[in-house]
Amino acid sequence: KRALPSRISRNRASKEKHAMQTPVLVLNTNTKREQGRKAQLGNIAAAQAVASIIRTTLGPRSMLKMILDPMGGLVMTNDGNAILREIDVSHPAAKSMIELSRTQDEEVGDGTTSVIVLAGEMLTVARPFLEENMHPRTIVMAFIKAMDTAIETLENIAVKVDPMDDKVMMDVIRTTLGTKFVRRFGDLIPEIAMTAVKRVETEEMKQKVIDIKRFVRVEKIPGGFLEESKVLQGIAIAKDIINPNMRRKVVNPRIVLLDCPLEYKKGESQTNMEFSKEMDFEMALRMEEAYIKRMCDNIIAMKPSVVCTEKGCSDYAQHFLIKAGISVLRRLRKTDNNRIARAVGATVINDPADLKEEHVGKNCGLFEVRKIGDEYFTFFEECKNPKACTVLLRGAGKDVLNEIERNLQDAMHVARQLVTDPRIVPGGGASEMAIGNALIQKAKIIQNIQQRPFEGLAAAFEVIPRTLMENCGSKVIRVMTELRAKHAEGKSSNWGVDGNTGEIVDMSDIKVWEPISVKMQTVKTAIESTCMLLRIDDIVSGLTNSQQ
Repeated sequence: KRALPSRISRNRASKEKHAMQTPVLVLNTNTKREQGRKAQLGNIAAAQAVASIIRTTLGPRSMLKMILDPMGGLVMTNDGNAILREIDVSHPAAKSMIELSRTQDEEVGDGTTSVIVLAGEMLTVARPFLEENMHPRTIVMAFIKAMDTAIETLENIAVKVDPMDDKVMMDVIRTTLGTKFVRRFGDLIPEIAMTAVKRVETEEMKQKVIDIKRFVRVEKIPGGFLEESKVLQGIAIAKDIINPNMRRKVVNPRIVLLDCPLEYKKGESQTNMEFSKEMDFEMALRMEEAYIKRMCDNIIAMKPSVVCTEKGCSDYAQHFLIKAGISVLRRLRKTDNNRIARAVGATVINDPADLKEEHVGKNCGLFEVRKIGDEYFTFFEECKNPKACTVLLRGAGKDVLNEIERNLQDAMHVARQLVTDPRIVPGGGASEMAIGNALIQKAKIIQNIQQRPFEGLAAAFEVIPRTLMENCGSKVIRVMTELRAKHAEGKSSNWGVDGNTGEIVDMSDIKVWEPISVKMQTVKTAIESTCMLLRIDDIVSGLTNSQQ
């Protein structure tokens, strides 16, 4: 009888022990989870894989990549962002790397390949420290401290220039396009980029504003020679006049821009009209016709030669406008209408009754409809000081034109960066070597555990000149050692790699310069993304039914 309580307590203890051993499932069973070291090393491997894809596209001797998208379209390019945009990846760290390239492209337009190669190398140098059980936070702190040194070094080696000096601007744009497909066509594309950027430059609140996205339109027309490409002193739109009796050419036209339909008002979905007398229907039609005539009379009172509207234009309205000798373009895009307004000095009006003399565009010298290939284009040319423009690109085929447009966008972004921040740094890996050298010097005065990651990051910056050498087939180890020695002397930080020959040259001699904003964005983006990926120690990814 006495032994009974002890037996009960033993049973209770075994039940509690059994309950403790049962695993508690917090996460859904449809998830895949990686933790700790495995997750960190997996992230580094994914980043290295992304970097290795586009490593061969860096420098003047770079290779092109051909990508077939799921829709059957073909992309041939060596632009880092364009390649990674088309690649479908599943690893979250690889997706994060691809996002870097897109950010770089949106912010500064150039350096999309460099930023991926640099971030991949930074994660590679962090790997041995993680394997030695160094805490990721220590590595991250060292990298962030190194970023300040890198930016300080860039500011020290930067040279201030005059952005209005066409020669300097051309040198910088040539450097950008020196690694691209259009390099073989000489100075044509750099000149187009420079002209387009200077044309759309305006000043708002004492600041220079260059809106390439909205006010520079690139029209790609297959056929003809690339040499026929040019920046128009005005706008071209892929539209034709709506009636063959209208004038196709007007010198010094008066232009009215509308964003209302030149037809009777239609109901949103369904309109019911009730007529009590047989004459009411005719009266309703007459009211509609009177409404259109009133609109046309308001427009004709301004004596315009050209009317552009974003909406439709009925046959009845055309009748009055043709009689007044007015050419009409209908269903324009809103962006095109805004571009014409900037170029010809007009204002887009919502109601023809509100039209005044100051709303009419008078800055255009020639309105003409021309046929190029199979399409009709409307030209508003010879504008006085237009603040918007169209770039006409001619070329052999669609793929070639797409690549030329991508190159032109990069060139225009770089020209814009130079106007907003007129400082330049040497290219060809010279800036990266200067940063690496500064980090090694700084690492000597760091006493704590952060010294080794600091030195590791200095080695990571050498990946840019090393890749340039690999891509043009020079002896990497020998040339790299010479380049380190040149920078260690400390006499000049302009020594870099000539991407064509793989030899060490002074960048000021071959005029390879880059805007400081592009370089700074590359360094900041690469280091910050590396720090973010290093701090991840747990990856939980939901699986779809097909993956299970």
